[in-house]
Amino acid sequence: MALINFQADPNMPTNSYELLPEGDYFCIAIASEMKPNSKRTGEYLQITFEVLEGPYKGRKIWDRMNIRNASKTAEKIAMEQLNALCMATGVMHLQDSDQLHNLPVILKVDIEEGKDGYDDKNRVKGYVATGAAAPAPAQRTAAPAAGGGGAPVWKKRASA
Repeated sequence: MALINFQADPNMPTNSYELLPEGDYFCIAIASEMKPNSKRTGEYLQITFEVLEGPYKGRKIWDRMNIRNASKTAEKIAMEQLNALCMATGVMHLQDSDQLHNLPVILKVDIEEGKDGYDDKNRVKGYVATGAAAPAPAQRTAAPAAGGGGAPVWKKRASA
């Protein structure tokens, strides 16, 4: 048993987990990390984006890029996706995925039909440059010291 002293509030906003409609969304990347794929045969870069405007402001959208995969085709697609994101954000020499954080980008979002019993999900189909200046981040983390920053996140092995 867990003792919790909580008072429910009918005025508290609830998070909606409904799919976002297909369309273009003005976003910034707020987080990124390498994760092992489901078969543990490779790793993907997961980037979390936050919608900045409109009725879906504050909602999150995730994109996954198969950076290391047994399928060379999957890796090629991931490099194309990463290249498109870098071009749209103006990050021409990406050393760490943190460099993509807090930069405005338009995500072209689609709905992918669920397979094997899974629900439908939103899928990033492309990236477009906004031409806008980056919004001021709430809190910016310090850059790693020169030479001591370690390997970029996509070159690090995910912990088991």
